Amino acid sequence: MLDDLKYIHEKDVQDALGVNEKQWQQLQEAFTLPDAFSPDGIQNIVLAGMGGSALSANFVRAWLELPVPFETIRDYDIPAYVGNNTLFVASSYSGNTEETISALEQAAQREALIVVIAAGGRLIDIAKKRDYPYLQLPLISQPRYAALVSLKAFTTLLVAAKVANKESLEELTNSAEWLRDRIQSWVPTVPTKDNQAKQLAQEIIGKSVVVYGGPKMYPAAYKWKISFNENAKHVAWVNQYPEFNHNEFIGWTKQPVDKPYAVIDIRSSLEHARTQKRFEVSERLLSGQRPAPLVVTPQGETLLQQLLWAIALGDFTSLYVALLNGINPTPVDLIETFKKSLDE
Repeated sequence: MLDDLKYIHEKDVQDALGVNEKQWQQLQEAFTLPDAFSPDGIQNIVLAGMGGSALSANFVRAWLELPVPFETIRDYDIPAYVGNNTLFVASSYSGNTEETISALEQAAQREALIVVIAAGGRLIDIAKKRDYPYLQLPLISQPRYAALVSLKAFTTLLVAAKVANKESLEELTNSAEWLRDRIQSWVPTVPTKDNQAKQLAQEIIGKSVVVYGGPKMYPAAYKWKISFNENAKHVAWVNQYPEFNHNEFIGWTKQPVDKPYAVIDIRSSLEHARTQKRFEVSERLLSGQRPAPLVVTPQGETLLQQLLWAIALGDFTSLYVALLNGINPTPVDLIETFKKSLDE
């Protein structure tokens, strides 16, 4: 089925696979901030965002070592410590996310240094009206695939705010063509026998997905989870080692007896040596008590490359699961219905 290009085109009406294949180009986007933006004395960073709009924060937390505390807020309210030494980032692709707008208004009352990252909507309007610095994202036909361009915008902001070095931005830009070349092995024209994403999809179909990563790969594991949710309309969960071994580990040993799950371990060679061993020992001790994990070994010499590689593979895998489910991966009608119902 996954090698039938006619079937793929019939189901993937909005060409989600094609959009996904071009994600690497987002790393070549260039953003600028006003010359006057040169803050000093930043003591902490808070990014407010929901869903995919908060992914760049997860990514940066794993990838970069920032010199100040950094927290992600997925809520209407902000921490009590936010004040005039806080770099507050309101991130929403649509620009209309109500939780993020609520958080921004509270940050404004605390006189935080506010920067907006959005493609349009109310956030861009607010930024223009109040003269907040903003980075406007390009229009993408399917906003869920804006993770990498959001990462590029956020990294640009961190460099401008002098809490990340310019080499990190250069590394991100220079990774674009490297990622493009890796993606080519997962596109629809590559047959299943040579296509890791299609092979994984066939192992996963019909099962609930549980994805695990260590601290360095957790952003990728989380992205796999939400890609299964949105693309494949598939129930999925995510957790992180070593925390797994302190609770969830024992949960696999008893109930439910019949375990209709697909377990995915994203195991990076760059994780702490003890974390790597935890994956191996857990697999051995849980053998026969849970499904054998599908082990994904991220490719790349650097942490950035491995994160980009793992995220892209997860996107392709989730899209192929959608096709095996016989559904169009693009629509998320229930989410739109939910948003409208909140306003009734």
